[in-house]
Amino acid sequence: MSPWLLMAIAIGFEIAGTSALKYSDGFTRPAPTAITLGAYAIAFYLMSLVTRTLEVSTVYAIWSGAGISLLTLIGYFVLGESLSPLKAGSIALIVCGIVGLNLAGAGH
Repeated sequence: MSPWLLMAIAIGFEIAGTSALKYSDGFTRPAPTAITLGAYAIAFYLMSLVTRTLEVSTVYAIWSGAGISLLTLIGYFVLGESLSPLKAGSIALIVCGIVGLNLAGAGH
């Protein structure tokens, strides 16, 4: 399987885990806690596979940037959190950084 596809799946599990974390209420609610821990375990396992073929610096930058960006959008559209112009602009810069990292890695 493509490492890029594995990374996308891993990011999806990380986002699911972080979203469930919101509902775990400090790990006091069993179901959201189990979802959080299980999703994180799968996400980290998949990321360990991705780092076999892709540079860890690029993998981590994309992982964290995509996670921050997507969770900010989920927070706004699903959880009713704020999205100020500064926050939106910062997300755009993160996305530009992810694109730049991918372009830089394409030369290898």
